[in-house]
Amino acid sequence: MKPDNNFNIKSTNENEENTKVVRVVFVSLLLDLLAFTMILPLLPALLDHYEQNDNNQGLYSNILSYVQRVQVYLKVPARFNSVLFGGFLGSMYSFLQFLSSPIVGALSDVYGRRPLMLLCLMGIAVSYLLWALSHNFAIFVFARFIGGLSKGNVSLSMAIISDVTSPKSRGKAMALVGIAFSVGFVIGPMIGATFARLSTGHREGQWYAIPALFALFLALIDLLYVVCNLKESLPAKYRAKTLAMGISEALAYINPVDLFQFNGISGLSPQELQSLRRLGRSYFLYLFVYSGLEFTLTFLTHHLLGFTSMQQGWMFLGIGLTMAIIQGGWVRRIPAHKTKSIAELGLWLVIPSFVCIGIARGTAMLYFGVFLFAVSTAMVVTCMMTLVTRLGPDSQKGSITGIFRSLGALARACGPIVTSIAFWSIGSTTTYLTGALALVVPPLILRYTETS
Repeated sequence: MKPDNNFNIKSTNENEENTKVVRVVFVSLLLDLLAFTMILPLLPALLDHYEQNDNNQGLYSNILSYVQRVQVYLKVPARFNSVLFGGFLGSMYSFLQFLSSPIVGALSDVYGRRPLMLLCLMGIAVSYLLWALSHNFAIFVFARFIGGLSKGNVSLSMAIISDVTSPKSRGKAMALVGIAFSVGFVIGPMIGATFARLSTGHREGQWYAIPALFALFLALIDLLYVVCNLKESLPAKYRAKTLAMGISEALAYINPVDLFQFNGISGLSPQELQSLRRLGRSYFLYLFVYSGLEFTLTFLTHHLLGFTSMQQGWMFLGIGLTMAIIQGGWVRRIPAHKTKSIAELGLWLVIPSFVCIGIARGTAMLYFGVFLFAVSTAMVVTCMMTLVTRLGPDSQKGSITGIFRSLGALARACGPIVTSIAFWSIGSTTTYLTGALALVVPPLILRYTETS
């Protein structure tokens, strides 16, 4: 039979367009994550700034008065109070992401990915503008509030990749998301640490405005780039849901019971539904414990090992480089049939990382634990998301990834505050060793989950 040259040309053009879409998503995520991670090494100094300039009248002082009552009873050092405030901010941010991700995902299934992506990026830019203007703790909290509500762009990015890739090539494309996170963690904290170092000795007034304005600049570049380059990835013929159905299902996803049961997803076989539920439970427990260590790591190195902001920046640089090398050189090339086994291996590796960091009393043990932490992260996140995107009909991909990201956001909403309270009250060693014990469960769940 003579080949259809027109069909071949059309297929080639479609592949090129799809590759371009994936590239646009990668660049957009990278710009977003560079701005997002800048604040990590700045957070302890920011909290100190708001405490010193609150004048015993603002939100910070009001919250601190309640904290001090318990602090005296538990005999907790006052220097650990910032851990609690940081945990509150981290959990609030992720809780708002938990609320917004399924709604954004469901609305994108109705109206398309592009308009919702633009709306999220505009909200993120506004949050950085508010940060630059945050002369008190209340405005800073409001800035984080807006940023958390707008963070549905990550789940949208994954939905867009699912739209334009085949199951066979999806793992390679999803690895780019992991690479964007890795590069963001390589460069973003170093930018933040550089600002922190430059502002040392000059922290009178709004010293944080310069890094905040730089984050705003990156967010505006991201928005402009997406406006000019991102095409709609979900054709109208695949938007099967009406607005009423999309909203009702999105609201149902906010209910944790419905989330864990994936009740809002239709068109699944019983086996696919069971697999999604098990993947969701494994991912939630993993991220619940993982996010606690990830968030409190900066405070641990600051309070127990005396790290400066620049030292923390170098630590994040090592984490990001390790993740980028592993994801770019190996994970994105993992064959589809090995995705599950690699995810399971990564889940086992995170356990000794918690143990090493928990018992570390010097930099050698800490860095070994952080190295294992980076290796396991590079393996788990990408592979778990790839497994999820293989399940369900095309018209439900946005909802499925939105729910999965929402489970992750719910875990991140609970993890930092629970770990921060434990860190504050019983110490870091007991907290991390308990977390390591709990992390035995996720790989066992994944082992008995059918994903193909």
